[in-house]
Amino acid sequence: MTDDDMQPVFGRVLTAMVTPFTADGSEVDYAQVARLAAHLVDDLGNDGLVVNGTTGESPTTTDLEKQRVLDAVVTAVGDRASVVAGVGTFSTRHSIELARQAADVGVDGLLVVTPYYSRPPADALEDHFVAVADATDLPVMLYDIPHRAGIAIPEDMLIRLDAHPRIRAVKDAKGSIVSSSIVLARTNLAYYAGDDAFLLPLLSVGGVGVVGTSSHFTAAAARRIIDLYLAGRVEEAVEANREALPAFQGIFATQGCMMVKAVLAERGFDAGPCRAPMGVPDPEVVTRYATLLENLGFHA
Repeated sequence: MTDDDMQPVFGRVLTAMVTPFTADGSEVDYAQVARLAAHLVDDLGNDGLVVNGTTGESPTTTDLEKQRVLDAVVTAVGDRASVVAGVGTFSTRHSIELARQAADVGVDGLLVVTPYYSRPPADALEDHFVAVADATDLPVMLYDIPHRAGIAIPEDMLIRLDAHPRIRAVKDAKGSIVSSSIVLARTNLAYYAGDDAFLLPLLSVGGVGVVGTSSHFTAAAARRIIDLYLAGRVEEAVEANREALPAFQGIFATQGCMMVKAVLAERGFDAGPCRAPMGVPDPEVVTRYATLLENLGFHA
């Protein structure tokens, strides 16, 4: 399979970007938002950024803050990378409002998570996705993450939603390679690994890339795995994956956004604290992961 056989919608390596705050967490630090976005794209080689997702602490940012974060990112890197706005909530109306707000800012796509906690029945869930996709002209990436949302997106629903002209991708955090394979075999949806360590297995059944958390530091490794696999150098891709796997998994030794911000701080990039209910990670855990990154060659 060549790269031309499987053109990704938003690129191949995307990072679910954290949202920098001021020292007390009371305000978004928009200058640092722009600086981090540029670092991820220009220094680490990300093709795109997912902004205002869970890693970006979207449950604790206001709609106005979300809008201003998107504007800062689009201004900083929108000519060099895709910008995908997290707009999904457990309210269809609110999700539509956020989708239209993001479109007005000028993003390249929308990330729409399964409505969490409320656990709508299948017909209502499908209606929700269609309503949000119908709200703008932007391509949509559905986010299938049942361990957080409480319900999975059924395979037959994903297959039906492929017929929608704007539902073009899935961020796959379901953790079932068989389920992913079934949908990929019957749709043209672009599947992105929603768990960093799931990248290579997903590529093997037709996936296109990753929306990562460790890719705040490991984007080059994800890129190498993808490039090797698509070039048919599968054994080398497997070896590259083995080398990077401790970093892909280690980011989740504590909550992802907490670890990313703490390691960024150790590297001299102040993204501020996480807002409550997120807290401060164990310094020993952070130091172990930061040391692991250095030992694996993921330097600041």
